[in-house]
Amino acid sequence: MATMIRLKRMGAKKHPFYRIVIADSHYPRDGRFIEEIGYYNPGTNPAEVKINEEKVLQWMANGAKPTDTVKSLLSKHGIIQKFAEGQKAE
Repeated sequence: MATMIRLKRMGAKKHPFYRIVIADSHYPRDGRFIEEIGYYNPGTNPAEVKINEEKVLQWMANGAKPTDTVKSLLSKHGIIQKFAEGQKAE
């Protein structure tokens, strides 16, 4: 099972709100998911992002791959760097 960390679109038409979820790569974008680990609201100024860092690091250690958009959100919060440092220490 190839797990991905990706965005699940919520909200009304033309007012998107995204949940950051762990899902199998074969599941549809807005379909079934394994676990919710945060959210991203681009409608506010500045954009509101809340991420459970511990769960992200745990899932990435287990092999979950973030999508490009999620990877940029994680790198803005320094989570990608912490994961890379953790990999070097092992």
